[in-house]
Amino acid sequence: MELNEKTVKRYSENVELSKEMLYRALHNALSKIDRNIEDFINLFPRPSSVNGIYPGISNGGEWDDWTSGFWTGILWLAYEITKEEKYKKVAAFQLKSYKERIEWKNAVDHHDLGFLYIPSVVANYKVTGSEEAKITAVMAAEHLTTRYREKGEFIQAWGELGNPDNHRLIIDCNLNIPLLFWASEITGNKKYYEIAEKHVNTAAQTVVREDGSTFHTYYFDVETGKPLKGSTAQGNSDDSAWARGQAWGIYGFPLAYKYLKDKKFIELYKKIVNYFLNKLPEDNVCYWDLFFDDNSGEEKDTSAAAIAVCGILEMSKNLKDDDSNKKIYMNAANHIMKSLIEKYTTKNDTRSNGLLKEAVYSKPHGTGVNECCIWGDYFYMEALVRFLKADWKVYW
Repeated sequence: MELNEKTVKRYSENVELSKEMLYRALHNALSKIDRNIEDFINLFPRPSSVNGIYPGISNGGEWDDWTSGFWTGILWLAYEITKEEKYKKVAAFQLKSYKERIEWKNAVDHHDLGFLYIPSVVANYKVTGSEEAKITAVMAAEHLTTRYREKGEFIQAWGELGNPDNHRLIIDCNLNIPLLFWASEITGNKKYYEIAEKHVNTAAQTVVREDGSTFHTYYFDVETGKPLKGSTAQGNSDDSAWARGQAWGIYGFPLAYKYLKDKKFIELYKKIVNYFLNKLPEDNVCYWDLFFDDNSGEEKDTSAAAIAVCGILEMSKNLKDDDSNKKIYMNAANHIMKSLIEKYTTKNDTRSNGLLKEAVYSKPHGTGVNECCIWGDYFYMEALVRFLKADWKVYW
């Protein structure tokens, strides 16, 4: 998929994200985070808000199977950009709950160990050098390897291992496998690296369609490992492109390139991001499925937009200055971020304890529609840090 003429023209135009705008956005975000610190020490925000307000849940509680790490990650980002000890203190305190969760195997029978342990525990290790954090994150990586399926060479997303109905991967796992690459670097154990490499190669061969759009999930034959079919669990249809899944591809394949240095991931990224940008509506913030446009009456998904910004910023480090698309991609990221800052934050909603409004967890399931979603808040905060702190060391 190439960028169409309209997209090229649209994003050839420079848009300035002034330091003043970014710092004002950061200030507004920190004011919400400061409020939340008192409520979310032993508890964590639920995956999506209810009428703009996150209820509290335990780490691994009824409502949470994959999202606790984003709140702790927000605290680490807040600490790194401000150096205020109050953020570090709470984030470090929460390590205990992550350690207990993996030791007790509490709500970890899924592939989302990266989402849980990278922004929370790996971040802790990278920021503080904590030995306890390192040991805990390696335990999580080890557990993630138990979901690797030799037949098909992928990490199974959900459900009972060996069940034909569950023998599948999902594109989201692109953000989980960095946990394995990191564990291999830290321990010297090549097993983690090899599993991660095999999974991302399988994903590259299956979930990305010829036109650059993506499947949410892909099934494999449980007996032979043969790829069977792509479908969706959270998109509009099996043939459409679920916006957050597309965004996981925009961020996930640059991370694969970071660790593997295989240029095919640069080309794959370009196909995926080109499709995404070609489908963006007038205000640059995507609808929850890329099938929809400004005439659809459907909801936006600001969380997908924030993830995409982070992915574009990550891959920009690897594109040569003479790459004709590099400037277009960066302009697009600036346009999206400017729209998020100006139109989609909760700065004028004093009730809300979220950062970004108008996100969607799962429209088909009627869950978290037109609400704040904690991963959207995290990636919005990460994008702010990326724009403001050029030497920030990526957690993923």
